[in-house]
Amino acid sequence: MSAPIYRDPIEDGAADPTIIHRSGTNEWWMFYTRRRASLDTPDFEWIHGSPIGVAVSRDGGLTWSYRGTVAGLDDPADTGLNTHWAPEIVHVDGLYHMYLSYITGTHLDWRSHRSIVHFTSPDLEGWTRVGPLPLPTDNAIDAAVAPCPDGVYRLWYKDEAKGSATWVATSPDLFAWQVVGEAIPGKEGGFPHEGPNVFPLGGYIWMIVDEWRGQAVFRSQNAVDWERQGLILVEPGTAAVDRRFARHADIVTQDGWAALYYFTHPEWDEAASRAPMTPAARATAIHMARLTVVDGRLLAERDIGPLALDPALQRF
Repeated sequence: MSAPIYRDPIEDGAADPTIIHRSGTNEWWMFYTRRRASLDTPDFEWIHGSPIGVAVSRDGGLTWSYRGTVAGLDDPADTGLNTHWAPEIVHVDGLYHMYLSYITGTHLDWRSHRSIVHFTSPDLEGWTRVGPLPLPTDNAIDAAVAPCPDGVYRLWYKDEAKGSATWVATSPDLFAWQVVGEAIPGKEGGFPHEGPNVFPLGGYIWMIVDEWRGQAVFRSQNAVDWERQGLILVEPGTAAVDRRFARHADIVTQDGWAALYYFTHPEWDEAASRAPMTPAARATAIHMARLTVVDGRLLAERDIGPLALDPALQRF
């Protein structure tokens, strides 16, 4: 069954999950956008004002317990309720790095300045603000970071001003970043999308992006040149709450397979309305699928139930 592995107990709006092992423990931590799904307003205010929620698993990701929200992520100059989306977290040389999509205040629509802000932590609990990344756009969200075969780190992100395309920047140290250009085209030459995620599996480097109709798959040998494969996780799962396509996902690789964590709107019929207008339709659930590579193609299985993770088998 493809039943949810987690639902947020406060607002029922868990989205954009990121899964990371806490070094030196048996804990896996899930950071996610805690949308205000219970807010009954006729606009997009419920998408904004979201903190980053945290859930912890001590059994390899089979079960999850809510831990609260991440404090200290606001710019000190921004008073009031601000918006935190889609954290990306990587662990390098004993330090955790978070790249957070940040919006000052709350908004009734999508017209707002958006930036990606860098934080560091020694333990996943207390976070130190490094500052916004120097990206040439005011519409940067959904960071994805990975080390690459040429020895540099790359950060992929959605630039909505460029037609909801994925752009890329490089860094030698995760602190200084230089924008390179477009990696995956959006509505000009491709399909609009968001939520990139990059990972190695089966001898290739893969990128998935959320096209709001399933996850689009791209394959690479060098993390620079990408070949489109198609869509995965379009067909519904067997569970009643997993009948919609998979949205904004994260990957944890293992030995020969990978866990893909995604969210759905179980009660929102996208074909009937452009936006979920009631708290029930806005509610979300986080699920897990299994990825494997067969004959050079990335395959996804939804109906596998939760699978335990081993931190010793992670890649990237």
